[in-house]
Amino acid sequence: MILRTILIDDEQPAREVVKHYLRDFPEIEILGEFSDGFGGLKAIQELKPDLVFLDVQMPKLTGLELLDLLEQPPLIIFSTAYDQYAIKAFEMNAIDYLLKPYSQERFTQAVHKALAQASGGINMSAPVQNLVKTLDDDPEYLQRIAVKSRHKVTVVPIDEIIYFEAEGDYVMLHTKEAKHLKEKTMKYFESHLDPKQFIRIHRSYILNASFIDRIEYYDKENYAVITKNGAKLRASTTGYKILKQALNM
Repeated sequence: MILRTILIDDEQPAREVVKHYLRDFPEIEILGEFSDGFGGLKAIQELKPDLVFLDVQMPKLTGLELLDLLEQPPLIIFSTAYDQYAIKAFEMNAIDYLLKPYSQERFTQAVHKALAQASGGINMSAPVQNLVKTLDDDPEYLQRIAVKSRHKVTVVPIDEIIYFEAEGDYVMLHTKEAKHLKEKTMKYFESHLDPKQFIRIHRSYILNASFIDRIEYYDKENYAVITKNGAKLRASTTGYKILKQALNM
């Protein structure tokens, strides 16, 4: 059995180590190596590898952001210098990982595990997706959001988002330049955004306070928030109270 494999790591020495260690595994065929998450994501979608060696921490698009954009992830061996929370998540979801710097012995163990899983016909999509969900529970506030539209991936800085809008099972991110659809819930964003900056003014809207232009009377004790780009968002009674408290009105 041959495992078609790609390497994704922004550090060339790290990729060289993986290639060197893989010389002992003739059953693994390297299709290519990529120095950033964007190129790696495109390669996964086009080449459809069986196995990916994926670095977690990359500047333009992290390994975890890349995973969040994949519908059917392949078998993945992570390499990371990440914190204990993420490592615990890897262990909980039966995903193998290599904690940098790692030995050849540890690398060999991970590859043997991947070969065993592949030969056993195990579908790794569910564990990888469970990993993403587990990491979603991380209480840290978001600094950016990776979104995909057709064949394009965009990383949107949090400060550029004017408001979030509920769209069924998705959430629309509104910026000055564009709108981006993300397959997450409003509850997820509400718990992962700094409440000092982002305010849930309605069940359908989370607003970036720095983009508020003015607040107007709507009807029957309801109010509307006008943003600096001219959007008019209705605030619920509860949302208006939260807004008043946040703005010290």
